[in-house]
Amino acid sequence: MDLVDIDAWVWWLVGAAALGIPLVITTMPEFGMFAVGAIAAAVAAGLGLGAVGQVLVFVVVSVALVAVVRPIANRHSRQRPQLPTGIDALKGKQALVLERVDGSGGRIKLAGEVWSARSLDTDRAYEPGQEVDVVDIEGATAIVL
Repeated sequence: MDLVDIDAWVWWLVGAAALGIPLVITTMPEFGMFAVGAIAAAVAAGLGLGAVGQVLVFVVVSVALVAVVRPIANRHSRQRPQLPTGIDALKGKQALVLERVDGSGGRIKLAGEVWSARSLDTDRAYEPGQEVDVVDIEGATAIVL
């Protein structure tokens, strides 16, 4: 069997697989879009389209994907998550004072965990049992009000 005897659709699939390699290595989604174009050309070859038709299908599908999908992907990658996570999710929560909290320190129970805390207003102190609002997190210390 000669390389010339291999059907065109197989070559397009080989090309799609070859485009998948730089997609994984570089994480550039454009390679994936070109791979999808090559798969579309393989389908066109399997349906009996000639070489020119196959190349046109590859180009049209690839360019359409780059023109349509890439701007959408860029827009989504710039968006911040809609739900706050990590430390941002704790800001604004209420906490229970476990040990006296003042400008130099103390302990609170925040989101089911014990945290070190200090008062935002250094002249103000909160006694055990009081509820406080978390206004910021600095390292492992909650700043409360």
